[in-house]
Amino acid sequence: MNAVAFALLATMIAIYVILDGYDLGVGAVVPFVARSGEERAAAMASIGPFWNGNEVWLIAAGGVLFALFPRAYASAFSGFYLPFTVVLWLLMFRGIALELRSHFSSDLWHAFWESAFTGASALLAVLFGVALGNLVRGLPLDAHGYFLGRFAFLLNPYALGVGLFALLALAQHGLAFLALRGEGELAARSARLLSRLWWGVLLLYCLTTLASLALPTGSAAQAPLHLAPVAALSLLALGGVHWFTRLGRPAPAFAASALFLASLVLAAAATMYPYLLPAFPAGSGGIAITDAGPGPGALGVTLALTLPGLAAVVLYALFVVRRMRGRVGSG
Repeated sequence: MNAVAFALLATMIAIYVILDGYDLGVGAVVPFVARSGEERAAAMASIGPFWNGNEVWLIAAGGVLFALFPRAYASAFSGFYLPFTVVLWLLMFRGIALELRSHFSSDLWHAFWESAFTGASALLAVLFGVALGNLVRGLPLDAHGYFLGRFAFLLNPYALGVGLFALLALAQHGLAFLALRGEGELAARSARLLSRLWWGVLLLYCLTTLASLALPTGSAAQAPLHLAPVAALSLLALGGVHWFTRLGRPAPAFAASALFLASLVLAAAATMYPYLLPAFPAGSGGIAITDAGPGPGALGVTLALTLPGLAAVVLYALFVVRRMRGRVGSG
């Protein structure tokens, strides 16, 4: 039952990364692909119907973590309280920018909200990557599972490298989305930039993979062959992004980018398993799925209540995508 709960949580995080990843990526690349105010408005409008629904998955994942693994939830907040606060402000500022930009006619206000949208999106991508890097590397925990380090501990070279990789991977995902949803020069420019950015993503993917294998913690160090199928899937999906982009087929290119992001989350989950919060330094334990959750009865009830809610969220997302399908032009 605990393994099922862990798999459910990992799946929800993967869905969040895929869905909110493209609108974070769009925000990060808008200044590089949109040359006019009309094109910037079109880029922001392309994610307008989806961004708030996408963030529901982050809220739902937090709720599932609280309900299924309350000890891990408490420990995570003890170590990531300041980063979580920063993330909350960035999410709010980004949403405000999306909603308010169109309510001002001044070019100065347009530039302000566009800059806020881009800055918040890029910083969120980096912070999410830094958080994931620290989870894979491990956290200094006491005997009760509470964080012992300082905020500076989280800004280690490995985590910062993962943060930079996350920014480029999500920027690639956003460009694939704009190539799919945009019209005219906006879509063409996004596809061209995607082809160039792809090489940077490939380079950082290789470097991050090597750095992860060098970590003395988790499955990546103990059994690298265990992760070989996931790595092969990641490379296949990343190759598909480049191949379909060169063929001028944005829909399968976006699907390949989504598969690439999902494989990265799967690799991180496989590296951490059976721990939700691996401890640092290596071999000092951590909070495992077997001792972080409630009793089997409470876990079963929570899963029974959670799954119908998730099904409703999936149906809502499919309905919105169907209603809002099509390309968005500068008009």
